Amino acid sequence: MTQSKAKKKRSHIKRTKGKDVEKNRQFSPFSTHERVTKTKKESLEQNFTKYRKHNHNEDG
Repeated sequence: MTQSKAKKKRSHIKRTKGKDVEKNRQFSPFSTHERVTKTKKESLEQNFTKYRKHNHNEDG
């Protein structure tokens, strides 16, 4: 496979100057992005408030 321009540039800098630019990248062993899904209760509350203005009479 061919290399991207950025990778070619990084490898050139590493060859000529001996600097490894990839070490400057920030690395975190865990995800800093918080992923939260709704609980069953929250989703039921959302449906209740979403449709609360509709008339849900059984005899209708």
